[in-house]
Amino acid sequence: MAESEQIAAQAAKIKASNRRVFLTLGMVAVLMFGFAFALVPLYRIICDVTGVNSVATNTTRVKASDVVDMVVDRSRLVTIEFDATINGNLPWEFKPSIKKVQVHPGERKQVSYYFKNNADHPVTTQSVPGVTPWQASRHFQKIECFCFNTQTLAAGEEVEMGLLFVVDAELPKEINTLTLSYTIMDIDRGKALEKPDLSAADNDYEGQSARRISMR
Repeated sequence: MAESEQIAAQAAKIKASNRRVFLTLGMVAVLMFGFAFALVPLYRIICDVTGVNSVATNTTRVKASDVVDMVVDRSRLVTIEFDATINGNLPWEFKPSIKKVQVHPGERKQVSYYFKNNADHPVTTQSVPGVTPWQASRHFQKIECFCFNTQTLAAGEEVEMGLLFVVDAELPKEINTLTLSYTIMDIDRGKALEKPDLSAADNDYEGQSARRISMR
C-alpha cells in the first residue's frame, strides 16, 4: 500500500511539473507573438528617430543659376545609388542607366533613366522621387528631371530621360551614401479610379475609338 501511494505521489509530482512546463511554454509563445506583432511599430519609431531606411519624397528642385557659384568640395566623395520601382501592374520597363555614381559635393552630375511602354496603347505616367536617408533629402538638389512633368509614351515607344543634380556641400559629414528612388505610376488609371462614372469615350485614344466603331 505504501508503495502504491509512493508511485501515486511521484505521478502527481510529474503531472504538476509537466503542467508548469506547458504553462511556461504557453507564456513564451504569447510573448513571442506579442513581440512579433510590436516589431512593425517599433521599427517605424526607430526609423523616425534614427532615419535608418527612412525615405523622404520632398527632394529639392533648383534652377541652374542657383548652383553656378556653388563651391565643389573635392576633398570628399559621396556615393549616389539609383533605384526604380513600377507601381501596380503597369506594363512598362523602367530602370536607371547606371546603378551608382560618386560625386563631390557641389559638383553637377547627369545620369539617365530608361523607359519603355510595353502596352498596346499610349500611357501617361508620373515618376515620384524619394531619398534615403531622409536627412539627405534637402541636400539632394535636382536641376533637370523627368519627374518634373508627366510622361506619355506611345505603344512600344522607348526613351531615355535625363536627370541633372547636385549634392550641396552642407550634406552631413556622416552621410557618405544616399539612394535616389523613383516610383513610376499610371496617372490615367488613378483618374479612372477617382471618377469611375466618366465615359470611356472621353479618355480613349483614336485607335480604341476606331475599334469600338468597327464593332457596331
